[in-house]
Amino acid sequence: MLKIAGTAAGAAVVTAAVPTAEASAAGAAFAHPGLLHTRTDLNRMAAKVTAGAAPYKAGFARLIANPHAQSTWTARPAATVYRGGGTPQNYATLYNDVHAAYQNALRWHITGETAHADTAVAILNAWSAELTRLDGSADRFLAAGLYGYQFANAAELMRGHDGFALARFQKMMRDVFLPLSSDFLKHHNGAYVTNYWTNWDLTAMACVLAVGILCDDRTAFDQAVSYFKHGEGLGAIKNAIPVVYSDGLAEWVEAGRDQGHALLGVGLMGTVCEMAWNQGVDLYGYDDNRFLKGAQYVAKWSMGGSVPYTANTRKKGAAGIWSGNETASKAAGVNPTMTRPIWAMIANHYTKRRGLNAPYLTQIAAKTAPEGGGGDYGPNSGGYDQLGFGTLTFTRDRATAAEASASPTPASG
Repeated sequence: MLKIAGTAAGAAVVTAAVPTAEASAAGAAFAHPGLLHTRTDLNRMAAKVTAGAAPYKAGFARLIANPHAQSTWTARPAATVYRGGGTPQNYATLYNDVHAAYQNALRWHITGETAHADTAVAILNAWSAELTRLDGSADRFLAAGLYGYQFANAAELMRGHDGFALARFQKMMRDVFLPLSSDFLKHHNGAYVTNYWTNWDLTAMACVLAVGILCDDRTAFDQAVSYFKHGEGLGAIKNAIPVVYSDGLAEWVEAGRDQGHALLGVGLMGTVCEMAWNQGVDLYGYDDNRFLKGAQYVAKWSMGGSVPYTANTRKKGAAGIWSGNETASKAAGVNPTMTRPIWAMIANHYTKRRGLNAPYLTQIAAKTAPEGGGGDYGPNSGGYDQLGFGTLTFTRDRATAAEASASPTPASG
């Protein structure tokens, strides 16, 4: 595990009550749609866009301008997808099609235009009829995690639609994506548990959680939630955010690596928290809002602010093969213009849904709005790590005091 050189303590002051006991969905039926978007969310988006309300109008404009959101998109499925090794390196085809399915599904829910529903269904059906394997280097675990949680979200939006082969799609998710991500959380590709940085665990957690919900698999859902709280790897919350400072900020361990991967990790942890929330489990508020403190830290740092960093050492390699240690002693340098479409979801949860004070999240969400999605942040794989469009999908009105202090309840739909 991480060895922390020195300690710091302190808790953030919040402005609204939070649950003293976490809501649990144990034993309850899963709510559908219930990944990143609930029926209430989808209805809100449609109503706000129809009314031309800000900032939804600007967020929707980014969606419909994206090439992936067009009903003319045609899927290019493959039986085997390779990332990091193998031939051909065709994982870009997969992530482009995944984002096209999601964006067309979202566009259909907002406008009711059936051409977009038909396109989303055609993409999902094409891949479930063809894909049988993810392969390559260790990067195959990233492919399973990233594209697994995203594909599950696209499918959840089309659940129950005429012509969507849901059972076949669920089988693909259980057979191709879930085993890799679940195994990574258990065995970390045969390496020491700290060999892989925070975002590796978080991609796997996001996939396991999303597939669990999509496939009504309580075991998978519980694995992801348990790992978030108590896992041994760097993606578990107390390892990802190892030190809480007296000013209410909390160190994001991957800030000692680089800005891009730290942003990726924050976005993925937010994704895990949001999907769990929509099933009645409050990971956002876990351990006295630890994620809020870590996200505030990364937001301040990414905008060029000064943040503390307590040195830590992680063990690398694999037993009997190679081993070594690496120490991160300070937060890496940043480019204040670097961004990912991650902030609207997190800022809206804490400031609107919960009514808490989060000035750095508020600033960076405003700075990066309106958020785009896959295809808007560069042509390489990093530009497709998040589904995006948070300004459109997660902007909400401020909650009432009663809503801000209530525990989450499973969504209906």
